[in-house]
Amino acid sequence: MPTGVALRDVREQLFDAAERVLLRAGPHALTSRAVTTEAGVAKGVLHRHFADFDAFLAEFVLDRVGRMDRGTATLHESAGSGTVVDNLTEALTALYASASVAIVKLVTVRDGLTERLRHTWPAGVPVVTEAISAVADYLSRERHLGRIAATVDVDTLATILIGTTHMIYVHRGETPPDAEAVRRVVLMAVPEQK
Repeated sequence: MPTGVALRDVREQLFDAAERVLLRAGPHALTSRAVTTEAGVAKGVLHRHFADFDAFLAEFVLDRVGRMDRGTATLHESAGSGTVVDNLTEALTALYASASVAIVKLVTVRDGLTERLRHTWPAGVPVVTEAISAVADYLSRERHLGRIAATVDVDTLATILIGTTHMIYVHRGETPPDAEAVRRVVLMAVPEQK
């Protein structure tokens, strides 16, 4: 590898490389060597920017959760427009088209990463808890607008939607389900709209 070459946005370059390795080969293949090779940089580059590999992975997960936050803004803005079923189907499909399932697997198989994340993410699994919160917030807005029944427990419904959609994606392996499969889940879970 060339030395003395300035790397622009090295953290983002490493995070993008980690995501590609994770999606292509799974969490067990995610090593510092695999990430730096994928990024096309010397191994020392990663260790100059992060205390250790678990610190890198923790920041990678939090970065991807941050990206998800930006994506859920669209769901929040959709409250009151379109249909609740269409809005949720689109949001859930987009969420799980990302690296979400792979990141959940990564967090659950790496004890050091899980422990590291506990310092900044005290409860639940990043991605899953953030997704539940975003969907619950959206459902709460729709309930306030009268587009779903006032009696709907939005936290429970959000957990059902995220959990069921997650299971659909996990069980499909490399072939993700189509949006229609997600739509069927939403139709079954969301109470009939007024």
